[in-house]
Amino acid sequence: MANEPVSKNIVRADGRVSGEDRTANLGHESMTVWFTGLSGSGKSTLAFAVEEALVAKGVAAYVLDGDNVRFGLNSDLGFSPEDRTENIRRIGEVCRLFQDSGMVTLTAFISPYIADRARVRELHPEGSFFEVFVDTPLEVAEARDVKGLYKKARAGEIPEFSGISAPYEAPENPEIRVDTSKPIADCVAEIIEQLGL
Repeated sequence: MANEPVSKNIVRADGRVSGEDRTANLGHESMTVWFTGLSGSGKSTLAFAVEEALVAKGVAAYVLDGDNVRFGLNSDLGFSPEDRTENIRRIGEVCRLFQDSGMVTLTAFISPYIADRARVRELHPEGSFFEVFVDTPLEVAEARDVKGLYKKARAGEIPEFSGISAPYEAPENPEIRVDTSKPIADCVAEIIEQLGL
């Protein structure tokens, strides 16, 4: 369900290097590994730890982090439902390009809406999108409050905060569910094993 471009004066350009060529060149499958969960659930920590472990194994991997992307590509977006959807649409398109390039792309986005995550999945070839639900209960994420955001949200200083004043729709059938009460090394090993990397 890709968006139709506004301009009708464009033609898609196809190169001569296939996905199979890139896989053979890099020595591993390409994929998007989409970490979703509440703020403070451990998405970024896990994504960066998985990236480090994969690179140590010779896998071309890169993390796209929700906050980092909002400093550049999505710096014009806020946190309204419409802006959240556009944020995920844009990054989904970037992930698809990275996946096509042969990379293992790891993302760390709250991405609170099931429909938005489903649209990103639809952009990818079958079997190349893995949803990882960082399944941390709200009370645990709020107790961590590593950025002090829950305190501000409870005080009314941050409107539209996922899990407090805005919805978070948990995945119904993620490929991987991670319990971050376990040691991070165990979570990383479990994710890499389930990805087959």
